[in-house]
Amino acid sequence: MRRLDRRVVKWFNAELLPPPRLPVEADMKDSKEYSKKIQRLYRSLSRKYPKPQKVIHDEPADALIYAIIGAELSAKATQSAIKKFADYFVDLNDLRVSEVEEIVEILGSNTPVTSDIASTITRVLRAIFNEYHKVSLESLKKIGKRPAKQALEKIEGTSPFVVDYCMLTSLQGHAIPLTRKMIEYLRSKELVHPNADEQEIEGFLAKQIQAKNAYEFYALLRCESEAHKGRKKKKKTKTTRRKATKAKTKTKKKTKQRKK
Repeated sequence: MRRLDRRVVKWFNAELLPPPRLPVEADMKDSKEYSKKIQRLYRSLSRKYPKPQKVIHDEPADALIYAIIGAELSAKATQSAIKKFADYFVDLNDLRVSEVEEIVEILGSNTPVTSDIASTITRVLRAIFNEYHKVSLESLKKIGKRPAKQALEKIEGTSPFVVDYCMLTSLQGHAIPLTRKMIEYLRSKELVHPNADEQEIEGFLAKQIQAKNAYEFYALLRCESEAHKGRKKKKKTKTTRRKATKAKTKTKKKTKQRKK
């Protein structure tokens, strides 16, 4: 009888215990302060640029390819590369079995960046084929968003940007994909905490921007970050020209003085 009592007590206590807590992602420091800055940024970019047309990839694997290229190249260069791929390769399986050198040639120039893009593309497509026995991720649309994201993260060669872009544009997920330039822009403008890492920044932005506006914000921020880099280069060029002009003027003055 005592044994039975102990079992009942043990079961009763177990029922009263709260469920184990799941690990919670750490919030970015001073998120309230930066939240206001992000909202101001969004309003400013919305006025500055035309409203971007939302991109939707029916095949998630297509979104991965776009993101692999887009992670390294500008949005304009990525669009150009995707068009060349469509004209040259029959389908994703044709792209999968292609040599890295062949893909680099289609990308336009043989550089460490294009070589890395090409090798990543083949690695990702081969990983998809080995796992699903075809070069397609249509099956991910039939499962929940969380398991779909986990499946993408397991594919060899995918980065946080690639996964987030695929979730946003093909699997109806709520994400803000971030390229290195976008993160650099946010930090340079002091729009996020200086010590926040990529995961914290993405999580913070996803909380500030509603799911229905996620793609628009991503496209606007990307456009601004790439334009910002361009403006910096132009300023440097102007400064270099001014220095060169001053140097020439000084040289001319010295020459005249010597002649006198």
